Amino acid sequence: MPQDGGQAVQLLLLVGGITLVPALLFTVTGFTRILVVLGFIRTGLGTPTAPPNQVLVGIALFLTLFVMAPTFQDVKKDAIDPLSAGKITQAQAFERGEKPIREFMFRQTRNKDLALFVKLAKMDRPKTRADVPTYVLVPAFVVSELKTAFQIGFLIFLPFLVIDLVVSSTLMSMGMIMLPPTFIALPFKILLFVLVDGWNLVTRSIVESFG
Repeated sequence: MPQDGGQAVQLLLLVGGITLVPALLFTVTGFTRILVVLGFIRTGLGTPTAPPNQVLVGIALFLTLFVMAPTFQDVKKDAIDPLSAGKITQAQAFERGEKPIREFMFRQTRNKDLALFVKLAKMDRPKTRADVPTYVLVPAFVVSELKTAFQIGFLIFLPFLVIDLVVSSTLMSMGMIMLPPTFIALPFKILLFVLVDGWNLVTRSIVESFG
C-alpha cells in the first residue's frame, strides 16, 4: 500500500512536470527572443494574420531547437545517457543537466539584468556564476532576451517605416489624403522584403545573435 501511494505521488509529479514544459520552453531557451522578433516582422509588414500564429510558433520552435541543439546534446551526454545506463541518480542527472542550460543562459544574460535580480532577491553579491541561484538567473535571462528581441525588432522596423513615410508624403503631395497610406505601402513593403530575401536575412540574424 505505501508503495502504491509513492507511485501515485510520482505519477502526479510527472504529470505536473509535463504541464511545466511549455513554461520551461519559454523561459530557459531562445524561444522568447525568436518568437518576439518574428512577431515584429509581421507587424512591420502590416500583415497581422500572415503568417498566422501557428506558423510563427512552429518556425520559432524549430529555430529554437536548432539554436539549442549543442546545449541539448550536452544535457543528453552528461545527464540523460548516464542516467539511462544507471551510472548516476536522478538528482545527479538533474544537477548535470542543469549546467549546460545555465551556461547558455549566462552567455545571453546581461550583467545589469543579473545584478538587478540579485538585488531584488536580497542576497549577497555572488562571487562566481555557480553562486547565482537558478531562480535568480531565469528571470534575468528572460528580461535580457526581451531587450535583445526589441533591439532586433527596432532594426527590422526601420526600412518599413521609411516606406510608410515615403508613401504618406507622396500621397499628401498628390492631394490623395483620403486614401489610406498603409493600403498603398503594403505591397511595396512585401516587395522589398521578398527582393532582399528577408526571411533568409532575419533567420541568419536571429541565429547569429545567439553566438
